[in-house]
Amino acid sequence: MAFDARVSKKATAMVLIAVAGMSLTSIPAAADGATARQPTEAGVQAVTAPGIPRLPSGLSALSWMVADAETGSVLAAKSPHRQLAPASTLKTLFAVTVLPKFSAGTVRRVSSADLAGVGSGSSVVGVQQGRRYTVADLWRGVFLRSGNDAVHVLAAMNGGWQATAREMQQTARKLGARDTMVKSPDGYDAPGQVSSAYDLTVFARAGLANAEFARYCATPSASFPGAGGITRIENTNRMLVGSHGLSRYPGIIGVKNGYTSKAGNTLIAAARRNGRTLLVTVLNPQSQEANGVYKEAGSLLDWGFGTSGDAEPVGTLHTVRTTYDGGALRPVAAQATGAEAHDGSPWRPALVLGAAGAGVVVLGLGALLARWRQGRGRGGQSGGAG
Repeated sequence: MAFDARVSKKATAMVLIAVAGMSLTSIPAAADGATARQPTEAGVQAVTAPGIPRLPSGLSALSWMVADAETGSVLAAKSPHRQLAPASTLKTLFAVTVLPKFSAGTVRRVSSADLAGVGSGSSVVGVQQGRRYTVADLWRGVFLRSGNDAVHVLAAMNGGWQATAREMQQTARKLGARDTMVKSPDGYDAPGQVSSAYDLTVFARAGLANAEFARYCATPSASFPGAGGITRIENTNRMLVGSHGLSRYPGIIGVKNGYTSKAGNTLIAAARRNGRTLLVTVLNPQSQEANGVYKEAGSLLDWGFGTSGDAEPVGTLHTVRTTYDGGALRPVAAQATGAEAHDGSPWRPALVLGAAGAGVVVLGLGALLARWRQGRGRGGQSGGAG
């Protein structure tokens, strides 16, 4: 699908986004920080007030979070800093780290060294030694098929497996994500590798600041060079494509699902409805219900949209703004606060939003206020194929 996002840098930011994606061109990570509170470690946090619907029943995930993608407000959460195995949702951090470095048309001839170390039982897209692939091919393999083989090739291009893991760790810290320990860039189970619902939400939000990330994570199906020629691959995110007994979630625009024996089912989902964009992260549902992770994410999205923006935040994402300047991720601290933010300051970001395959959305946003604050969270730990 065609994806075209153009941002007009005038006093009033206007955004045009075409079919198949979402782009957050400049994201302040927290709204009005004056009363911001970080979610605590244990239990469920959500505002209960007249007009605010009750949280859905039957939530069995060990950890989850509902956040507003535009403001960074956390609307509800359960154990958001609990450190758990992330499975392939960690590929969001991999993409945030590596995606800006290589143009989509760059060609790589895959060597045996590129594919060395792909874990037993890994999800793969079918990358073959000796064949040439564009970087765009490889990213489609990562986002649609969760291909660990494609991750290995991109990591080799990026200086190697361990160098990429270290760089991902640095990126996480720059984004204020302190629950994450990266050992295997593809999300494959590895001793000591953990993340949290909080951190994964931060990664997805940062990723959506990149139009390419937004396009890839919103793509339901695509062509891929297979063994017998060009084949068709379908996104494994059932909430996005509407498969395995699920309907496509209304307004869904990505982001990434995962599964390993230790992590269980994991999912970060973004959706836009009625002028609002929400992010939900769900880690390791315990219900054993078919499609449980998607159903719990869907019910949390429904709840979030049902609040109509009236729920008082229980916390905020770290106040880090991310941009993609000169091909690299650049976290930038907010500098304008108070009245300054309303008077033509750089903190007047444009927000671009569109549902894949759902047409064209034109959205103008006024000023969004952010303040530089930093919170730290600690937590416990959880138990493959990334």
